[in-house]
Amino acid sequence: MKIKKIESEEGKDENKKEVKKREIVEKVRGKKYIDAKAKIDRNKTYGVVDAIKLVKNSTYSSFDGTMEVHLVVKKIGVSTNVALPNNAGKQKKIEVADEETVKKLEKGTVDFDILLSTAEFMPKLVSFAKILGPRGLMPNPKNGTIIKSEKDAAKFSANTLNLKTEKIAPLIHTTFGKVSQPDQELVDNLQVILTSEIKPQIVRVFIKSSMSPSVKLSL
Repeated sequence: MKIKKIESEEGKDENKKEVKKREIVEKVRGKKYIDAKAKIDRNKTYGVVDAIKLVKNSTYSSFDGTMEVHLVVKKIGVSTNVALPNNAGKQKKIEVADEETVKKLEKGTVDFDILLSTAEFMPKLVSFAKILGPRGLMPNPKNGTIIKSEKDAAKFSANTLNLKTEKIAPLIHTTFGKVSQPDQELVDNLQVILTSEIKPQIVRVFIKSSMSPSVKLSL
């Protein structure tokens, strides 16, 4: 990592100027990253199939990396839910809210990835909004986590993704599988994301793995 010192002038009044030094940290990339980046034409956009193959070919991690997709959209507040046809990596633990869930939340324990609830049980979860909300775990109709009965929990797909922009930027970040997965599974998962309700809002799309340079997709 290099630290580059830059001198800047800031006016204290009309006749005097104070010179202040500020530091800019320049990130130094390793040889593996530089070699991987050389495989990608930064001025070119790639189709989904070719992009996935290129990301796999330029991945330099010693572990099974995660496939990521990063979308630039037209505005903040864009969101939707999609159910991927194939597993997206980590198996998610689904829990249907009951009295045992309440006891765990009272202790601050969150050991599930998705929380489902009936409309009747929701009032008991409201007091835990500060715990569930920031994690995106509060059940709500928009992401399909409000169910009519516990029997409906079996119909809920663990591969459901909640796609939404950052709070202060028109950016959406999510994952769609693992590097080790067959190409076609990754293609199918990514296509579902790109053809979802947010499609008209998409401006640019980049995919990468946990440790690879990004590849720009052609829309």
